[in-house]
Amino acid sequence: MSTTPEHDERIAKLIFASVYPHYVTKVEKKGRTKEELHEVIQWLTGYSEKDIENKIAEKVTFKDFFEKATINPNAELIKGVICGYRIEEIQTPLTKQTRYLDKLVDELAKGRKMEKILRA
Repeated sequence: MSTTPEHDERIAKLIFASVYPHYVTKVEKKGRTKEELHEVIQWLTGYSEKDIENKIAEKVTFKDFFEKATINPNAELIKGVICGYRIEEIQTPLTKQTRYLDKLVDELAKGRKMEKILRA
């Protein structure tokens, strides 16, 4: 199932800070920590702890969030279905990167080992 231009645009305009608390709640509800969540975000984006905090404070969109990120070369090892979309089939880079993050948060919440999540 491929994404539509409207779907891609909606993701681009989403504010990272509006979704971030949901990521925290999701992982903490399953016994994981905010620190582990940040480790996953840092692995995917190359951002430091301070960078993540700044992105949240600045209320950047996902477009801006990923535009300045250095995506981990192993991110393409992230496969599977998230939100009804097969990640490997998503053509729009921003949508794909956002779904990478969603998938990593899901894996963290499901209790997967960190070395597996980080594709080590």
